[in-house]
Amino acid sequence: MSDRPEVPDEEEFLETPPSAAELEAAGQSSMFGAPADPPAAPPPPPAPPPQAPASTVEAAQPYRVLARKYRPQTFSELIGQEPMVRTLANAIERDRLAHAFLMTGVRGVGKTSTARLIAKALNCVGPDGQGGPTIDPCGKCEPCVAIAEGRHIDVIEMDAASHTGVDDVREIIEAVRYAAVSARYKIYIIDEVHMLSRNAFNALLKTLEEPPAHVKFLFATTEVDKLPVTVLSRTQRFDLRRIPTPMLQQHFASICRQEGVEAEAEALHMIASAAEGSVRDGLSILDQAIAHADLDTDGKVTAERVRDMLGLADKSARRRLFGALLEGDPQTMLAEVDRQYSLGVEPLALLRTLMDVVHRVAVTQVGGAGADAPTQEERQAIEEWADRLSAGQVHRLWQLLLKGHDEVRGAPDPLVSAQMALLRVLHAADMPDPGTLAKQLGELAASGVGTGGNGGSAPGTAPVAKVDWAELCETVDRAGMLRVAGVMRDWIRVIELAPGQLTFAPAPGFSDDPSPELRDALLKATGQRWLVERVEGEGTPTLREQAEAAKATEAERIRNTPLVEAAFAAFPDAEIVEEAEASGRAGGPGGEKNWSRA
Repeated sequence: MSDRPEVPDEEEFLETPPSAAELEAAGQSSMFGAPADPPAAPPPPPAPPPQAPASTVEAAQPYRVLARKYRPQTFSELIGQEPMVRTLANAIERDRLAHAFLMTGVRGVGKTSTARLIAKALNCVGPDGQGGPTIDPCGKCEPCVAIAEGRHIDVIEMDAASHTGVDDVREIIEAVRYAAVSARYKIYIIDEVHMLSRNAFNALLKTLEEPPAHVKFLFATTEVDKLPVTVLSRTQRFDLRRIPTPMLQQHFASICRQEGVEAEAEALHMIASAAEGSVRDGLSILDQAIAHADLDTDGKVTAERVRDMLGLADKSARRRLFGALLEGDPQTMLAEVDRQYSLGVEPLALLRTLMDVVHRVAVTQVGGAGADAPTQEERQAIEEWADRLSAGQVHRLWQLLLKGHDEVRGAPDPLVSAQMALLRVLHAADMPDPGTLAKQLGELAASGVGTGGNGGSAPGTAPVAKVDWAELCETVDRAGMLRVAGVMRDWIRVIELAPGQLTFAPAPGFSDDPSPELRDALLKATGQRWLVERVEGEGTPTLREQAEAAKATEAERIRNTPLVEAAFAAFPDAEIVEEAEASGRAGGPGGEKNWSRA
């Protein structure tokens, strides 16, 4: 009889494995002999914890932002891109699929989502596994599910911002030679493709031009201008549009209903306007607005809370500042500038906001676009200013603010420069536009009333001064500028002449521009500055031309007198000779005067 403790059979041991306590007792017995007391029975296993309800399990999942949760999974959910969807549907229906597609557009309009949808459409096999490429992928087959979850082995998505070199492109070139593992097409989605280096683009060109039949390239970029022309010519380009504000508002309202969130229409309109055509930007703002909503109002997204969140509350201060400019109230205007500056608004940003108001007013005047304003108060104010201001005043305000913006950007003290620029705008707000001013001057000229010689007198105080060109030439001659006076007499055809202003056209044969010399000569002769302008056209004949015309008229009159006609009848070869010419032919001053020769 052996001293070894009795060990259970192997089969029994395998059927009922011993507990930890039994194993420990067996080890003790083999080393130190059988224990005096048998081991105590093992305690019963603890009861399993109660299973958490399904709602608690779902709540434990990490929160997904709205921009990811509501990413379009079908082309019908892709809003605002109907032309592109129609083109792709026709290409799939007619089996005219390009080998490379390029999606461009601003951020958040669905470029990457569209690339994934195209990958689904090309690789969908239908619920029964017998389908082909379709514009309406089922979303239930294995390729659709795998692509949606980002785990399909034949749909390779690459971020060109982090894979910019030739080596990354070389991996693609090596891999395209192999057929797809399980899908119909091997698809490469390259996001932000404009970040590839020039050498990487050059390495990809040949493969992009003639890829294997089982390979499709899908490119997405926000800066299409940075892509080489050689790449653009090898792709089929789709320009994704900005989403209109009304369409964004409807989309956000639908999402709020799905989320069980109540939102005011004006709040959604402000969010859609702030999104600037980007669905992703708008969903991010909507996510923030839902989190920003007060709990005491059951989480309702109100226009007031959205206005505070987006900083639109200062739009009223902007309207007050613009109103002060139009009313010509410098004290209120400067107080508003100081208040905005104390709140942290930079002077340059202040001028940009005023330029935005002027732009909205101008657009409202021509197209009635005031409804695009974020709030009802701003819409009313813009429409009122559009009715009150003329087009010339609006454009002058824009030019003045634009000039002030450039001055503030380069000024050593931006605040002082902004104040001076706005004071200039304020003082020029009531000035007539050039068209109105020209009309007023025309009416004054027609009535024979001018503005006076000093230029600052009120209309009707003095008649328009007259300037005689011949006397002006004599004045320049007496001032010692004989050559300029000769040019004035012989080559200047006056078009317009007024005190301090000369508009002329040169006579034929004179190619130089005498404007600088005329300006200096008139300043020295008259003591005042002259605005001298050379134009093309017909003006008053020069003094020399007038003298020659008068001379020819006088000669014709003498030729037609009866006595001279009789003399010419008797002597047909006779000719009329001037007195000076006759004196010279007679041998000097002592010769005969006024004689004719046959």
